[in-house]
Amino acid sequence: MKKTTFLILFLLCPFLLFAQQQPVVSIIPKPVQLELGQGAFTINGSTTVRLDNSHKALKPAAAFLASHISRISGYEMRRKSKKTNAIRLRLESISGIGEEGYKLAVSPEGILISANTQAGIIYGIQSLLQTLPQVRTNAALQVPSMQITDYPRFSWRGMHLDVSRHFFSPDAVKAYIDLLASYKINRFHWHLVDDQGWRIEIKKYPKLTQVGAWRVDQNDKVWGERPQAKAGEQPTYGGYYTQEQIKDIVKYAAERNVTVVPEIEMPGHVASAIAAYPFLSCGQKQQLPLTGGDYTNMASNYCPGNEQVYTFLEDVLDEVMAIFPSPYIHIGGDEVDKTSWKHCAKCQALMQQEKLKDEEELQSYFITRMEKYLVSKGRKMIGWDEILEGGLAPEATVMSWRGESGGITAAKMHHNVIMTPGNPLYFDHYQAGPTGEPMAIGGFNTLKRIYDYDPIPKELTEEEGKYVLGAQANLWAEYVTTLSQLEYMVLPRMLALAEVVWSPKEQKNWVDFNKRLQYHFNAFGQKGLNYSPGNFTVAIQPISQNGNLTVALTTEAVNGDIYYAMDGSTPTPASRKYEGPVRIDSTVTLKAVTVVNGHVKGMETAEQSFVVHKAIGRNVDYTNPISKYYQADGPNSLTDGVRGTTAVGKHWHGLNADDLIATVDLGEAKPVSSLTLGCLQNYRDWIFMPQWVKFEVSTDGKNFKEVGMVQSQVSVDEKNATIRDYATAFPKQQARYIRITAKNLGQNPKGHPGEGKAAWLFADEIIVK
Repeated sequence: MKKTTFLILFLLCPFLLFAQQQPVVSIIPKPVQLELGQGAFTINGSTTVRLDNSHKALKPAAAFLASHISRISGYEMRRKSKKTNAIRLRLESISGIGEEGYKLAVSPEGILISANTQAGIIYGIQSLLQTLPQVRTNAALQVPSMQITDYPRFSWRGMHLDVSRHFFSPDAVKAYIDLLASYKINRFHWHLVDDQGWRIEIKKYPKLTQVGAWRVDQNDKVWGERPQAKAGEQPTYGGYYTQEQIKDIVKYAAERNVTVVPEIEMPGHVASAIAAYPFLSCGQKQQLPLTGGDYTNMASNYCPGNEQVYTFLEDVLDEVMAIFPSPYIHIGGDEVDKTSWKHCAKCQALMQQEKLKDEEELQSYFITRMEKYLVSKGRKMIGWDEILEGGLAPEATVMSWRGESGGITAAKMHHNVIMTPGNPLYFDHYQAGPTGEPMAIGGFNTLKRIYDYDPIPKELTEEEGKYVLGAQANLWAEYVTTLSQLEYMVLPRMLALAEVVWSPKEQKNWVDFNKRLQYHFNAFGQKGLNYSPGNFTVAIQPISQNGNLTVALTTEAVNGDIYYAMDGSTPTPASRKYEGPVRIDSTVTLKAVTVVNGHVKGMETAEQSFVVHKAIGRNVDYTNPISKYYQADGPNSLTDGVRGTTAVGKHWHGLNADDLIATVDLGEAKPVSSLTLGCLQNYRDWIFMPQWVKFEVSTDGKNFKEVGMVQSQVSVDEKNATIRDYATAFPKQQARYIRITAKNLGQNPKGHPGEGKAAWLFADEIIVK
């Protein structure tokens, strides 16, 4: 790798509030190589944009550059031949930078952007634009002298937008594309179809938009608690894009080197299509468009056993491919509830005919058949990682969202992979707070978590890693209903992703990135964009081991200090400064704040209560493994003194279908007279109380004696999030080992949207007294 010289702090711009001793730049993503020179190029009324070698293909790029400079300066940037005081664009053969790389040379005499392709020229322009003010100014425009050689690490640098759950106007979509293009994101994954809205005009099937694009307006209610539509209610919420509007958006994106990848869901997540054309489902019953997350008695899958379904989908795809030139078509393939297929005579007959052993293979049959059709039309198929179930279609590309395991499996099979794991690349999750933040679907993906992400998992060999095309962040819109909120959810997280997928891994530096980010915050403000100032919430991490409980405190704020208090007061810069792990010896509440330049940052004080008991810090052994998705604070989370809240992603150990059987070693025999296990029920997240909890004690770890059993006291139909302690008291006796068994409900109950599927069991703490 070539040595890179960087002085990347803040941009030298006329609107900066303080002087810099030498010119610096703040380009994101960080270029592969950047060297600063002496002096600067001044853009004035005589500056021109010139195309070297008369490359007419660069006229749109030249017009884009000239328009931007004219907008902020008022100068008319004529594209004419002039040897001096010019910004020149040149296509030529340059080795080592690939199809999207570029060179940017700035001197007091002029600017030259050169590349192998138009894409590289566009990216050189985007880097140049980051050295200019973002709004109209009367000051001289100066670009520091520099030499940049730059090219991307990955070919797939993606951002996703769900317009099914919320319809965004064509102008809003274009504004989103502008954001992507500014940071060299080259794939726009447009989620056009889902249960709650069909957003693309299909002329052969007009009811898809006449019916499937509209639903009863219940935006004032929580997504998962919206009642289903009733006959006679007017479906006033929604919208769709005409094919002409889509063509215009696709052209607009292409001019910025952004490829629009449409997603047309199948075989699941299609309740909107079924509402329009009931024959597409197994039951073929009439239904109204879904209003939210209540799927009770609603069909949401195509019927693979019905030949008419394939005719319908081929017709739809024909119209889709006619307006989207993208080599890739995304077909979804995720979260298919195959219950209807099990009871469908047509599906079962097809399985017998094709010798398919189960419904997983039926899904694979469906996906493979649709892939063959796309391949016959010269296109490639992408699907979410569920398309691995039952066997992967021969040429399919896998988008791995349920962690990285699907992507790892596909790469080892030598299939192309795009990494988009929910943690950390779902931008519908909280990025700060969550106190004071806009309501989100849950989770916590901060700017630093995204910046620290590497799309190539360590489980892959160097050769297998070549099948990872890149990474993508997803923005689902259940809780995103305005363009302003959309901006807030992606800014500045998208900039961290942009650097992850563009810049060399070896050059990533969190502190340096933050320094450059400050200029972009300034630019966001000047352009009136809504963005998150950052995550200032102190992370409180319990460390439970060897019979001791300590707490580590961290902050993502660069140059931020942490101050804390344990006496009930709210910490200030005059409180105790955090220097290292804090020991917890008694039941206490710890509060902490981030302080930057003497000022407390963030919306609210971070706070965590600790309950100290005889099992604190002791090792826990599990008969059944805890889900990798719900590890809480680590293997000893049940003995860290931390009680859970109704936020399911924190402080809870989760087991899917399995029973919790946990054994705690107290280290030595101690007098014990009461045992407690804390549990959670959250109906909409498929989490239910245990059927019963059994408590046992032992002195040798082999022979256990039952000291209590508690039956569930919460109905499986209780829909409000509920926390309940299961406790037993008994005559004091000596015990070194405590074993607690909590019986999982097993399956979601009758009438639940996930009826018959595996239920979750959540526990937060084993309290021994």
